[in-house]
Amino acid sequence: MYSVFIKPIIDFLIALVLLVLLSPLLLVLILLLLVVNHGRPFFLQPRPGKNGKVFKIIKFKTMRDFKPGSSIDIHSPKRVTPIGGFVRKYSLDELLQLVNVLKGDMSLVGPRPLLVEYLPLYNEEQRKRHNVRPGITGWAQINGRNTIDWNQKFKLDVWYVENISAMLDLKIIYKTFIKVIKKSDINQNENKTMPQWAGN
Repeated sequence: MYSVFIKPIIDFLIALVLLVLLSPLLLVLILLLLVVNHGRPFFLQPRPGKNGKVFKIIKFKTMRDFKPGSSIDIHSPKRVTPIGGFVRKYSLDELLQLVNVLKGDMSLVGPRPLLVEYLPLYNEEQRKRHNVRPGITGWAQINGRNTIDWNQKFKLDVWYVENISAMLDLKIIYKTFIKVIKKSDINQNENKTMPQWAGN
């Protein structure tokens, strides 16, 4: 009942209010990143949503474009721009996903949307993470985020799907806010990202 009818309405209303309130900050970030990224402040990428349906996630562009054949690894922190590093440090790159919430592609809380190429790699249990809409934050994000391995992340995602409730969502949102303020559970070696998942 909650996840099917009430949660989407709450998501839409909160996302709309947040976008209005945060619009001055978003505008400043867009202008700064327009300059730094040569006219391209946004990063769009296909991601699987509920039931594996693919949508385009929107984020602020925080990394320089990867050049094939470059000596710099695709996951290297050297690709993160100075402004991009600041944006990542405070998780500001995720704010634009409020637009995805308005469109119905995402929820405020749910398993994080990962790469499309991971879809055939999930086992039956892990695939349950796609039974709900992906979220801007989730149970795995407040229980380790980038400091835990992929299998732990998936177990936490599935636990959320099987225990979803309004109180759990409120708890996750509150703890997410605290972790963003404290900048905890993030790999702090110059914003290095998680390595790609190779499957089970």
